[in-house]
Amino acid sequence: MATETPAGDLRLVGLTRRFGVFTAVDDLTLTIAQGSFFALLGASGSGKTTTLRMIAGLEEPTAGQVCLGDRDITGLRPYRRPVNTVFQSYALFPHLDVAENVAFGLRRRGIRSVGKQVAEMLALVQLDGYGRRRPAQLSGGQQQRVALARALINHPQVLLLDEPLGALDLKLRRQMQLELKRIQTEVGITFVHVTHDQEEAMTMADTVAVMNAGKIEQLGNPVDLYEFPATAFVANFLGQCNLLAADAAGPTGDDVTVTAHGTRHSVPVGRARADRGPVHLGVRPEKLRLAGSADEVPPGHQHVTGVVSDAAYVGVSTQYLVRTGWGSELTVFAANTGTEGRYPVGTPVVAYWLPEHAFLLPRAPGEADRTTPVLDEPVAVLP
Repeated sequence: MATETPAGDLRLVGLTRRFGVFTAVDDLTLTIAQGSFFALLGASGSGKTTTLRMIAGLEEPTAGQVCLGDRDITGLRPYRRPVNTVFQSYALFPHLDVAENVAFGLRRRGIRSVGKQVAEMLALVQLDGYGRRRPAQLSGGQQQRVALARALINHPQVLLLDEPLGALDLKLRRQMQLELKRIQTEVGITFVHVTHDQEEAMTMADTVAVMNAGKIEQLGNPVDLYEFPATAFVANFLGQCNLLAADAAGPTGDDVTVTAHGTRHSVPVGRARADRGPVHLGVRPEKLRLAGSADEVPPGHQHVTGVVSDAAYVGVSTQYLVRTGWGSELTVFAANTGTEGRYPVGTPVVAYWLPEHAFLLPRAPGEADRTTPVLDEPVAVLP
């Protein structure tokens, strides 16, 4: 086992991985701050898992470097890197009890007295008293905690998590999201979490990188990515978004004036990724409200008219589709507060919003509305 090196930021420099003519990861340069909870978020084939495997040493880069602090670890074998990985499958040893599963890495290094460290790790993952059980006697969430304890007991500088919650049911997955964040805060090491689940990434991570076709579309904290996406792909990958084809006339004072389907709207300058020419006018479904007529729209709001084409009650909200006069369907999430009326299918309505809740994104000339989640690129299947 290599001696521990000084901890530091994890840096990926020009990292590239090609499989024949297909480029899975394309010249990726990224710095992951020491002690942060970082999420690589993307659809299948976006390159996120290949990136994680190159950090772990399980995949050899075609080009580029993996550095930890000032040390280049690109050429090190996986077992010589101060990095551990928790996989979706957990890979626990069925013939060993929980305590021996957790102690496995220490015993491989020749450490005999492991009882205290194992007990501390089991307490950390809230499995006190489970040491003598076998993996088959545990629930999926408990097995996930054992895998986490087994990785953490080696005191890695970086812990890699490859879709670790994917096999859990929804309720347990949400519980484990909170647990993972608690554990990361307590141990203070760098977590790099790969997932396709945007809620998972936004719940746990300090910083999220949205990957698409081997590149990072946008990097930042979850609030900034959701509230002010940089591209149409990010807007529709992180939740849903109504993107209306519009044309911007440029800034006038503090606002940018745009025309969408014959109606003029304004967006604050600070909410514009593009302020001239073809743009998408974006509004999240939960930022839209419905009224029965334009007379009911509060002052200072902007609006479009349409007809309810679908209404789905989902408990916390009612999700409406509103078909506009030009044919697109806008999605509206109306919170079920008990204070607002219901709008049956076929009801004429007005969808309205505050200008500061909208944003402008670049739009390719001739590109139409994008009002349903779509991918910019076809999904590629890695060999």
